[in-house]
Amino acid sequence: MTQRVIAVTGGHGVLGRAVVEAAVADGLQVAVIDHAAGHPVPEGVLELGGVDLTDAEAACRAMDAVGERFGRLDALLNVAGGFVWQTTDDAEPAWDRMHALNLKTALNASRAALPWLKQSDEGRIVNVGANGALKAAAGMGAYAASKAGVHRLTESLAEELKATSVTVNAVLPSILDTAQNRADMPDADPAKWVRPADLARVMLFLASPESRAVTGALIPVVGRV
Repeated sequence: MTQRVIAVTGGHGVLGRAVVEAAVADGLQVAVIDHAAGHPVPEGVLELGGVDLTDAEAACRAMDAVGERFGRLDALLNVAGGFVWQTTDDAEPAWDRMHALNLKTALNASRAALPWLKQSDEGRIVNVGANGALKAAAGMGAYAASKAGVHRLTESLAEELKATSVTVNAVLPSILDTAQNRADMPDADPAKWVRPADLARVMLFLASPESRAVTGALIPVVGRV
C-alpha cells in the first residue's frame, strides 16, 4: 500500500511538532508548512519554511510543492494559528490579526490543497478550532471570533465536499499543556489540560481512512477540565 501523505501547517509549533512526530511514527509521509524556517524535522519530512499562508498564492505554491515531491496529498491538518488575550477596548485591537492567523490561513491552505485532496481515495481536512470559541470569555473576543469562523468553515466545506472523497472536521481543544501555558497560569493544574500528543492522536484519526463516516464534526478535546 502506498504511504499516505499529510501536510501539517504550523508544523514547527508545539502542537504541530506533536502531530508530525506521531505521523512519522505511524509511517506516514509528512510535509511541514510553516512561516518559521530552518527548524529541525524528522528524517524524510519535507520542510517548507518561510510560507505566509495568509497569502493565497503562497499557499498554492506550498501545496503544489508537496504534491510534486510525493506525487499525492491525502490529508491537510491546519494547525497554523495564533492566540491573544485582550479586552475589546485595547488600544491595538487584534481582531484583524486573529482573523488572518486562524481563519485565513485555514481557508487558503484548504483551497490550495483541494485539487490534490480530491484525487485521493480518502481525502481529509482537519482543522483546529477552539472549545473557548463556543462561548467567549472576557478578553477572548478576537480569538474566539476567528476560531468560530474556523468552525463555520469546517461545517460549510464539509457540506460542499460530500460528493467527493474529502471529509472535513475540526477538533476543539481547551487548554493545551505547554510550557508557555504553565508559565502564564502557574496556579492552574496542568494535569487537567490536554497534552499535545493526545490531541495529535485525535487529529490523526480524523486524517485517516478509518474516519470516513465522520464529516462536518466539531469534536471537543477538553481533557479533564
